[in-house]
Amino acid sequence: MLKQLSAQDAQFLYTQTANNLTHIMGVYIYDPSTAPGGFVRFKDIIAHVESRVHTSPLFKRRLHRLPFDLDHPYWVEDEHFDIEAHMSHARLPEPGDWRQFCIAVARWFSKPMDMNRPLWDIYIIEGLDRIPGIPKGSFAMLHRVHHAAVDGASGAHAFIAMSDIDASGTPAIAEPPPVEEFGRPPSSAETVTRAWGASMQSPVKFMNALLKMSPAIVASARRSMAEGGMTAGVPETRFNVPVGPHKMFEGTTVALADIAEIRRKVPGATVNDVVLTTVGGALRKYLAKHKELPKESLVAVAPINLRGKEKDAGKASTPGNQVSAMSVPIRTDIAGPLERLAAIRAYTVEAKEAKAGVSARIMTDLSQHIPGATMAAVARIVTSERFAVRGTNLFISNVPGAQVPLYLAGARLVQQHGMAPLANNMGLFIATPSYNGRIAFSIVGERDIMPDIAFFRECIDESFADLMAAAPKVEKPPAKPKAAPKPPAKPKAKAKPAPVAKRAAKTASKAAAKPKPKATRKKKPPVSSPRT
Repeated sequence: MLKQLSAQDAQFLYTQTANNLTHIMGVYIYDPSTAPGGFVRFKDIIAHVESRVHTSPLFKRRLHRLPFDLDHPYWVEDEHFDIEAHMSHARLPEPGDWRQFCIAVARWFSKPMDMNRPLWDIYIIEGLDRIPGIPKGSFAMLHRVHHAAVDGASGAHAFIAMSDIDASGTPAIAEPPPVEEFGRPPSSAETVTRAWGASMQSPVKFMNALLKMSPAIVASARRSMAEGGMTAGVPETRFNVPVGPHKMFEGTTVALADIAEIRRKVPGATVNDVVLTTVGGALRKYLAKHKELPKESLVAVAPINLRGKEKDAGKASTPGNQVSAMSVPIRTDIAGPLERLAAIRAYTVEAKEAKAGVSARIMTDLSQHIPGATMAAVARIVTSERFAVRGTNLFISNVPGAQVPLYLAGARLVQQHGMAPLANNMGLFIATPSYNGRIAFSIVGERDIMPDIAFFRECIDESFADLMAAAPKVEKPPAKPKAAPKPPAKPKAKAKPAPVAKRAAKTASKAAAKPKPKATRKKKPPVSSPRT
């Protein structure tokens, strides 16, 4: 049966230009020493990927786009599918270090995709022998997919389905959902009929959706007016300019255990809060070095996954886009790392669902009922260099990944990064995928906007180190009030002796005062003379 792109999927086609390519790319680095024989050949990788094309519909479907974009395109099966047409490989030039690798990654990401084939490709890079922390002999897989085909969550699921949980080849997903079949391309008459019917129904559907959502729209508008509008407080920076075609890449990783330690310093803080705080501190350092730090805080767009916590794995694996976004001040105006984290936490705890994400979610729902031709025209206008809307300064995306080791053709995945498109007036994207106990800060910039992208990566490392070193403020208990001084004690009165005791004491005193009589010798009686 025919399957048509949703409005949200189609907008990534309508907004693509020569300078703003709208594909995403995963960067995966593997250690082949775990594979049988200790090495992996390019043909082994091709055979492995070919064995997994049944796990996702994105591998074999291509676009059928209508003339003048009368309606949104359709997905149809590629009758000429050839997996080797989607896979290529190369080797790093000398010295084969991290800088050379980043250059090779950026150049591949800057190339447009073949839009006449299924919207994915794989590029293998060998020769990663002089990169610190990467085992010698490792190779990288650059996996590009157009954003019209997947969002971050469904793209991550497609990669997991292509991976194993051990070196012997046990699939990470034992029973992938069945891949839906696609019909033949619609005929010209069928295309016109469908487009006409969609255009006639769109105004009715749009108004019905508008009426259902009117309370939320009014509430969102009131909040926006109360806060000064959408762009209130968003400073002008070097990132708010039209972007060019030459993208750049850098990256660093940190341990999730260290992020957990930072979270404990501010009660209630999340992993995403720590990520936003780290980026805010890094941009504060970077712009201050260039004497460009504004007084107001920079504002970032953070995507919100609308899929929810689905128990049905089939829904989670469905390619396409089900995302909204919220705007978050990343508090570049606060110097203290933990004070910055506390301020961001206080904002995100209320904003994610209750405030900032509402307007974006409403517009996503309403866009489903706008005719394809109208949406294509509007998308090209609002993303052009002249009319691009500025409501934020940069993108920050956090996509959780597998926390167990993954393998490809026996090779163990040791590090991963993510890349996503830039846009006019938002010339910086930071993706933070996590894997096996670590989280990566993947930086996508543009050559003219951030020529010293390696320095910004150093700023991220320093900002994270500041959070690790910061000691949380311990609230001291209030001091007890001092007791009032006691009055001086009165001298004790001498006790009066009892009368009898007084007379006895007086007599004893007088007796002691009289001098003792001298002792006299006792005279002997006279001796009588004897009688005659």
